[in-house]
Amino acid sequence: MAAVMEGPLADLRAWKPTHCSIARALEIVGTRSALLLMREAYYGTTRFDGFAERVGVTEAVAAKQLRKLVEHGLLEKQPYREEGQRTRHEYVLTQMGRDLLPVILALWQWGDKYQQDDGVPLLLVEDSTGSPVNVQIRSAAGSEVGLEDIRVRVNRDAYLSR
Repeated sequence: MAAVMEGPLADLRAWKPTHCSIARALEIVGTRSALLLMREAYYGTTRFDGFAERVGVTEAVAAKQLRKLVEHGLLEKQPYREEGQRTRHEYVLTQMGRDLLPVILALWQWGDKYQQDDGVPLLLVEDSTGSPVNVQIRSAAGSEVGLEDIRVRVNRDAYLSR
């Protein structure tokens, strides 16, 4: 089953997904290295060398992707200076970067379910209770929503402003 496409969206041949939010997001975080750098930021990595080493990319790749994540507002650079050393920068999550967390956790959850044959290597649990954490699709009313229960409709307010 698929989502229900409403009105002019029902005929998939009659329209193109221009201005697609998924495509725009992937322009920023659509590479393996970008997603893994964000993973590391969630784990608490802040220093350039730590990112490059833990993700297993060259310094050039790490620099390019970190610069992109900063330019787009997911991370910000903050200066730090160790005694006797020059000033350097560390990378910290912004609110926009924190808001990407459900995407990363959904990929993690999917990977645990479909890509781990020998059991999951890490568990996601709530700090205060130890209860498992998982990503779900829920309506604003709190109901769990399956793919076939999702409707996609044109946001006329957005199209009127274009």
